[in-house]
Amino acid sequence: MPRLGTAFFSDRHGAAVIEFAILTPVFLLMLTGMLAYGIYFGAAHAVQQLAADAARTAIAGLTQNERNALVASFLDRNAGAYMLIDPARLSHSIGDSLADPNQYEVRLSYDASHLPVWNLYPPLPLPNKTIVYGATIRRGGL
Repeated sequence: MPRLGTAFFSDRHGAAVIEFAILTPVFLLMLTGMLAYGIYFGAAHAVQQLAADAARTAIAGLTQNERNALVASFLDRNAGAYMLIDPARLSHSIGDSLADPNQYEVRLSYDASHLPVWNLYPPLPLPNKTIVYGATIRRGGL
């Protein structure tokens, strides 16, 4: 009888199945977390790139009103072309800088509450639901 107990505990058949059952949920959580954060970071990068591209269009304007019209038009026409950006969730603040009138500023705010990162396990650290980026460009001709 004592040999039966030692044989049971020394048998290694099925150890891989037990290891797989323990590690698979952890692996799947890590994988979905990477995908969700990757989508969030992709959206953040798109907002940053959109702000920079919009600020570059301001160079063509001669007056503040013309620069504002060019940038607003660029944002309206092109915001949907950037990956992971829904133009309806985007708001902007544009105009000459109050601190330095030789600078033109574009500030974008994007509501990212619809992205899948918010469906992750609650104890995980989550980023801000609003992505805010800006770009500043020196006005030409001065």
